[in-house]
Amino acid sequence: MDPVGAPLLRLGTRGSALALAQSGMVARQLAELAAGSGDERVPGVELVRIKTEGDVNQGPLAQIGGTGVFVGAVRTALADGRVDVVVHSYKDLPTAPADGIVVGAVPVREDPADVLCARDGLTVAGLPTGARVGTGSPRRSAQLRALRPDVEVVPVRGNVDTRLRLVTDGHLDAVVLAASGLARLDRSAAITERLRPEDMLPACGQGALAVECRTVDRQTAWYAGALNALDDPATRAAADAERSLLAAVEAGCVAPVGAHATVDGATLRLTAAVFSADGQEQVRGSVTGPLVDAVALGVELAEDLLTRGAGRLLAAPR
Repeated sequence: MDPVGAPLLRLGTRGSALALAQSGMVARQLAELAAGSGDERVPGVELVRIKTEGDVNQGPLAQIGGTGVFVGAVRTALADGRVDVVVHSYKDLPTAPADGIVVGAVPVREDPADVLCARDGLTVAGLPTGARVGTGSPRRSAQLRALRPDVEVVPVRGNVDTRLRLVTDGHLDAVVLAASGLARLDRSAAITERLRPEDMLPACGQGALAVECRTVDRQTAWYAGALNALDDPATRAAADAERSLLAAVEAGCVAPVGAHATVDGATLRLTAAVFSADGQEQVRGSVTGPLVDAVALGVELAEDLLTRGAGRLLAAPR
């Protein structure tokens, strides 16, 4: 409790600009929801910065353990009781559950699309032959090669501003980034083209946030009601469908798998594809069903893709 009796919420986060922006947004929302109407004791929030393996090791994600390397240290701090909740980009979370930890809330999703940020306002179609386009994602790389096999895909790591500087400084002609991250950092002006899911399927869970807490606190902690209020059922269902597909095809977070779920009332539609590394082969499909069956729909589509050869693409050397 703080000196005037208001509770204090300790929120664990990575220290990157995007992680802090996302965590700060969630912190404000939770504090307002926990305060309740007419309650003057607005809870305080402390952002606790946690350094992860992915922040320290700048090697390719596929070689150092996938995007799960951004999660381990944050989850350890939560399990140890050093923080009360943690905020992740949902696409960074491994699909396997963590003992004693649960996703307490999935806020309303930001735009899940990938976008091109290019010099001179260029679009994918307008890039010159041999243009150098940066991305650290095998999924984006494969789809970009399918769209434009004549461009050079350059592996890059680093935060959003670092990647954008590669374009403004002339080292690259363009980079492919997530629309959601740019929006949360107020960098959407850098976008030169929003890529349609038909051309580039996003990562499973892209644009969504996952607020994790300890399982024992999910219903009993003073902030449990705020988590319930922050949770958006449509966003959670869409993320559940996409992530259950990813788990069922037994692919990691950095595998060349894209998925996009949309919700219309009580109906969910899921489209997904698995790509070869060079983008020249893909197995794509869609499924539609009740929103309450989101997880089962993801599994159903995964089984369909595997039956039609997706496993062979995932098993191919990269």
